[in-house]
Amino acid sequence: MNITIRRATEDDAAAIRAILGVIAAERIYSAIDQPFSLEQQREYMRSLSTREAFFIAEDEAGRVLGYQSLDRWSALFGSMSHVAQLGTFLLPEARGSGVGHALAERSLVFAREAGYEKIVIQVRGSNGRAQSFYRALGFSECGRLSRQVRIGGVVDDEVLMEYFVT
Repeated sequence: MNITIRRATEDDAAAIRAILGVIAAERIYSAIDQPFSLEQQREYMRSLSTREAFFIAEDEAGRVLGYQSLDRWSALFGSMSHVAQLGTFLLPEARGSGVGHALAERSLVFAREAGYEKIVIQVRGSNGRAQSFYRALGFSECGRLSRQVRIGGVVDDEVLMEYFVT
């Protein structure tokens, strides 16, 4: 699959929201149970600091297949300014095609350039495919939040994983 990775802008908010809507409707891959409204998504993207970004993957026709977000783990504590959090969101047809790896390659370069030393993610306990994806990138499991997610009466754990950039 021939794709282009680029930094998202506020103009990409509708495509990002649409992808998250598909994933939230699946109810099994993310703890996010509904996307932001379009205005909330735009506002969130406007609020990102220069050390935070969304990257999108587009096919040859310009269709957005997925995105990755990289933002501060905690904007409240300077003591954690070296830690970012990552999220990967792909349309079903883009999974397993290398799109996630291409996004991660770009996000990890950005993370280094932005001065992050560590990246943390939370993955649904039942989402073994995502856990394997992140392990292949060099992430390792560092904890588990039991019964952390409840969507439609289904309860799941969140697995914490970390990656050391430097």
